[in-house]
Amino acid sequence: MPTYTTPGIYKEELFPAPAAELRTGVPAFLGFAGKGPINDPRVLTLWPQFEEQFGAPTAGRYLAHAVRGFFENGGLLCYVVRLNDAEAADKALSAGLAALEPLDTLDLVCAPDAVASTGQVAALQQKVLEHCEKAGDRFAILDSLSGADPDSVLTQRQGLSGTNGALYYPWVRVLDGPTSTGGFVPPCGHVAGVYARSDQRVGVHKAPANEVLEGVLDLEVSLTDAQQGCLNPEGVNCLRAFPGRGIRVWGARTLSGDPWTYVNVRRLFLTAGRWIERTMAGAVFDPHDPRLWARISRELTAYFSDLHQRGALRGGTPQESFYVKCDAETNPPEVRDAGMVVTEIGLAPSLPNEFIVVRIVHGAVSTTITGPARPG
Repeated sequence: MPTYTTPGIYKEELFPAPAAELRTGVPAFLGFAGKGPINDPRVLTLWPQFEEQFGAPTAGRYLAHAVRGFFENGGLLCYVVRLNDAEAADKALSAGLAALEPLDTLDLVCAPDAVASTGQVAALQQKVLEHCEKAGDRFAILDSLSGADPDSVLTQRQGLSGTNGALYYPWVRVLDGPTSTGGFVPPCGHVAGVYARSDQRVGVHKAPANEVLEGVLDLEVSLTDAQQGCLNPEGVNCLRAFPGRGIRVWGARTLSGDPWTYVNVRRLFLTAGRWIERTMAGAVFDPHDPRLWARISRELTAYFSDLHQRGALRGGTPQESFYVKCDAETNPPEVRDAGMVVTEIGLAPSLPNEFIVVRIVHGAVSTTITGPARPG
């Protein structure tokens, strides 16, 4: 605090602290561990912190393997919730999910031990999906069943319904994996690390696919193109091994259809919603007049313009990529009297190139190769 000796008026320049960064690629892992607080989300930034707080991997449980896989694949921060193994699996998971409800600093949810509950997997995974739907700001990464063949995975997938989630197949073999499964563990932790790594390098608008899975020695099932051709359209994301290119995530589809076919498109909208909720909170209780509409339009336009510049939205110009409408038309007297401000937003998200088509044309004299191009 400066010291003033002469009465008068003095000007001080104050620089407000920058807004907190909106992190993405931050999962919450729910499962069973040998020690640690129950239903109390703990923040971890390094794998050794898990061992310190929750102990070594527990036989028949996959929480520790998932968290280690997350950090091995570039994850920087996660939450861990130890569930109560003295309770029934569904009750324990419900309590753990309830502990996550107040948090707005995570955007992914993984429950690797759900697949260890024989006969309850579908119900437990559906509970995770419903939690993400209700929260409206997070996305579930789900695991296939151990030892499942493609037909079994399709059956599992048909029992799941939700907009904010994706299913990954098959399990992955890791160093020091459980001997009871031949070293194989659910892939959600490793995949969550890929999400985080992709977000850090490009952003949520980039599909978290065609990325190498670090710390993975093998896959439980080696899939063919024909097998994936049956799984991919149904929203089952496959993990594939390619000679000379390693083991990669080779799918980026949600458990929903249009318009949320792709993981990155759904996560882009979820992230935009998180940003709007956090940024627009300062406008609550402001006078409802054209100045408020202009402020909302200005801040949203700046945010979406930045997304357009980073390649998250299609279109050559911002006008072709999005629109923001907050005016007298979206806020007629009855809306204003109800204490609401309605803003209409339209976005044209970039879609991933799942299929690169190269056309080989055989002519009488030569062969012409053209491409790549998206199929019509």
